[in-house]
Amino acid sequence: MHIEIWSIGKENDKYIEEGIQYYFKKTSPYNSVELVLMQLPKKLATTDADRTKALEEEMILKRLQPHHYLILLDERGKQLTSPQWAQQFQQAMNQGTKTLVLLIGGAFGATDTIRKQARQVWSLSPLVFPHQLVRLILAEQVYRAFSILNNSPYHHS
Repeated sequence: MHIEIWSIGKENDKYIEEGIQYYFKKTSPYNSVELVLMQLPKKLATTDADRTKALEEEMILKRLQPHHYLILLDERGKQLTSPQWAQQFQQAMNQGTKTLVLLIGGAFGATDTIRKQARQVWSLSPLVFPHQLVRLILAEQVYRAFSILNNSPYHHS
């Protein structure tokens, strides 16, 4: 199973990118994972929340394929423990999921259409984090989940 972290927004600051690549490298013996950044063209950028969400929805739906298992990250989603993340990944692999997509929506959140396309909606925390930091947290949690699945000492129960 391949994992893609999709994120709306600008490129990462250097220190965030280094952290993400660090965890991707640590995950690589277990599973492939990559970050996909999606950015609206500057000419379409707007402060209108509904318009922005609609444009982001269009961009996401254009990329979404039938073989994708979409998990939306949203502050109102279900909070899982790290072992539960590992269980969810194992379940997806057991079901033959080709590509698991972890979607970080835009600054204004995801549309109802995207929420309905998602097979699950998870929350990292009731706190709100900057997008770049969420990318890094996700990279670490993916590594942690595969460490749990492979009985690595990284995660201490």
